[in-house]
Amino acid sequence: HVQLMESGGGSVQAGGSLTLSCIASGDSFNRYLMAWFRQTPGKEERVGVASLESDGDTRYAEYVMGRFNVFIEDAKNIFSLQMTNLSPDDTATYYCAALPNNMAAGWNPLNPNRYRYWGQGTQVTVSS
Repeated sequence: HVQLMESGGGSVQAGGSLTLSCIASGDSFNRYLMAWFRQTPGKEERVGVASLESDGDTRYAEYVMGRFNVFIEDAKNIFSLQMTNLSPDDTATYYCAALPNNMAAGWNPLNPNRYRYWGQGTQVTVSS
């Protein structure tokens, strides 16, 4: 089973940029639907940010459209979230998640309820 670990979080000022990375071990990303979710401190709900299918298709939440980008570095087996023009509203713990391709057909990739594998999360704090 794939193991996921996020990194790259930190504190930045509004308008700044940050790139988060999710490294996989035990399996390769091409077998999974991959996505980034975020959770506001003190809340239980994780909401979808962006996703990437193994065929390259991407999907983004409207509130990050044009600012965030997801991609995979195949040689390093790293799934990344490139974030620009950050706002204090982006402050959250960010998680990467994986769902086996065979379980993902017809499922909204920004819905967290079916994802099976999760990283521990990395904190992003954006100040005004």
